Amino acid sequence: MTRPARDFGLVCGTLPTGELNAITDVPGLRVGHLTLHTGAVLTGVTAILPHTGNLYRAKPRAAVEIINGFGKSTGLMQVAELGTVETPILLTNTFAVGTCANALVRAAIAANPDIGRETATVNPVVLECNDGFLSDIQAMAVTETDALEAIDAASDGRVGQGSVGAGTGMSSFGFKGGIGTSSRRIKLDRTHFHLGVLVLANFGRAGDLVLPDGRRPTPPTEPTAEKGSVIVVLATDVPLEHRQLHRVTRRCGAGLARLGAYWGHGSGDIALGLTTADPVDHDQKQDLVGIRVLNEARIDRLFQAAAEATQEAVLNALCAAGATIGRSGHSRPSLADWLIQEGA
Repeated sequence: MTRPARDFGLVCGTLPTGELNAITDVPGLRVGHLTLHTGAVLTGVTAILPHTGNLYRAKPRAAVEIINGFGKSTGLMQVAELGTVETPILLTNTFAVGTCANALVRAAIAANPDIGRETATVNPVVLECNDGFLSDIQAMAVTETDALEAIDAASDGRVGQGSVGAGTGMSSFGFKGGIGTSSRRIKLDRTHFHLGVLVLANFGRAGDLVLPDGRRPTPPTEPTAEKGSVIVVLATDVPLEHRQLHRVTRRCGAGLARLGAYWGHGSGDIALGLTTADPVDHDQKQDLVGIRVLNEARIDRLFQAAAEATQEAVLNALCAAGATIGRSGHSRPSLADWLIQEGA
């Protein structure tokens, strides 16, 4: 049974968490996994669905922060330019980006037959990390069916963490990495809102990890150049316009830095943020439309929430992932085992 970081006394920051302490504390948001763990293949797909409706017709506002751009994701250029997402967000391994993008395009066309004919094309958003140390990435094992099954598996309950979905073959700070999530609850105008983060943790040099209590776990792994990656997906139901959302999303980097990461030359570190409030209507007929936005004098609350939730999401990924042996006998130890040995 997987255990979150708080079970080991690792608490990040001071803000309260949501009920689930997960990105699914944001109302309407769902997460699903498809895990492939057979022989030398340890990989998969994780799907994030911002709401239960037609994402192409009701596009959540979004922003992207490229912390270090050593990555092969797709769709981010249009997100940065137009400030919306219009498909589920898929996380997977590096060589499965094209396959997952094709699956998103086919699914969008099936739900919206006018795509590419009477209306615009569709922008599939897929983000990746390289799981090739533990998994046979050359097997090209992920299929379009796998991507669609991850979407179909999406639910608004507790999120599987650790070695699941896209996180199955990932490593972080010399330990087994993977999927992690956390959330923070924020009160604005006497109403509770949430900000949640989900990470795909495959980054950090062995020996560089710093825990909230100051300890530095040392795995039996030789430090090497930082060549990993981390994908951070931030979601909130706070009404934000694109510029504000970009500012909040940028603060995910503060949470990564608290862990000891410095975003090396070979690391792909990307944060994608979205708000479920006031989605953009694809079929809007009015020339002028209005939206609610956060009073910018209150935005520090979201900055703090983004940093805290990102830091804790990574620790949850590490604590939830068990020791793993993968391709060619390559192995990664579990941070949870180290903490238990230390008496945490």
